[in-house]
Amino acid sequence: MDEAAYRQALTTSISRYCPFEKSVLTNCASCSKAEKHNIAEREIVACNNAEALERCIALRDLLRHNFTFALGKLHIDGPLPHAQEMRMQCGGLRGLQFTLDGNDKVSDVAALLVMAQHKFGELVDFPYAQIVRLANTLYKAR
Repeated sequence: MDEAAYRQALTTSISRYCPFEKSVLTNCASCSKAEKHNIAEREIVACNNAEALERCIALRDLLRHNFTFALGKLHIDGPLPHAQEMRMQCGGLRGLQFTLDGNDKVSDVAALLVMAQHKFGELVDFPYAQIVRLANTLYKAR
């Protein structure tokens, strides 16, 4: 299947694409709302909950904004190279988990965001400086 046909099949079959797909597929994180699907011999991850998806998209966008300096960028307009995306996703989720409970194993992204909101309030109020600092340490250690 060529790339254009793959993209067409992807957009018609998956309406809620997981923003932390790379983390889920590499077993860096798990999520109770994630559903894995196969399209043209590729595995993708969809979200089965609109509310959780909205939170995850917002967190991913905030992580991208807060990781700009750590990734050596002035701003992030488009897709990141795979290694940088992994550093931001896995490191960011692990950093957030460690900030909450001292453990860097992310067993449920959706539950992690709910717990973090209970502790820190709105997503924009999360301690991103600490999360990014921890992310650089926790992701390199793997």
